[in-house]
Amino acid sequence: MINKIYDSLASAVADVHDGATIMIGGFGNAGMPSALIDALIEQGSRELTIVNNNAGNGETGLAALLGAGRVRKIICSFPRQTDSQVFDALYRAGKIELELVPQGNLAERIRAAGAGIGGFFTPTGYGTLLAEGKETRVIDGKPYVFELPIHADFALIKALKGDRWGNLVYRKTARNFGPIMATAAKCAIVQVNEVVELGELDPEAVVTPGIFVQRVVAVPGAARA
Repeated sequence: MINKIYDSLASAVADVHDGATIMIGGFGNAGMPSALIDALIEQGSRELTIVNNNAGNGETGLAALLGAGRVRKIICSFPRQTDSQVFDALYRAGKIELELVPQGNLAERIRAAGAGIGGFFTPTGYGTLLAEGKETRVIDGKPYVFELPIHADFALIKALKGDRWGNLVYRKTARNFGPIMATAAKCAIVQVNEVVELGELDPEAVVTPGIFVQRVVAVPGAARA
């Protein structure tokens, strides 16, 4: 019997190893798997590479992971805002490496990994510092830069509901990066507000099929964002 439900957050992240590349879903706080991040902090793995849309807000969630000194490098498109003081302090002190990726390129690099694509040409970033050292090409008279896919060892994502096979539905914009991150990681770990019985999810509403999900853990009290 296929059953991907884990009984605790701690068991779901227990094998995250030092030096792992981890994708973390969310657009700011919307869809951020805060409970899984807290469990990862407690678990203790270090020298992590994090792939996320931004670099944390305030002092909680992803910012708390950065503040705990567990992250070696972050790949993101929006590292600075009014409450990104944790990342800002670490970066200015030379304690964290940043790979800045335009948001559309970030999404496509993740999607390319999940789709098994070896890379793609995009006009975004051409002629800027972001294109230094990368292959460029003129196609139909327009300049492009070649971008590689981003693969991950683990993805931590948040969904609204899931079943024991790992099928997922999301709540509104909390969906954001979760679906493509699930496809691009070797092991997708998902916190859901509710685990439902097989057949309760409308097949037409399932966004992430269970084939892309390895672990599901229920966090009933989590915010619905």
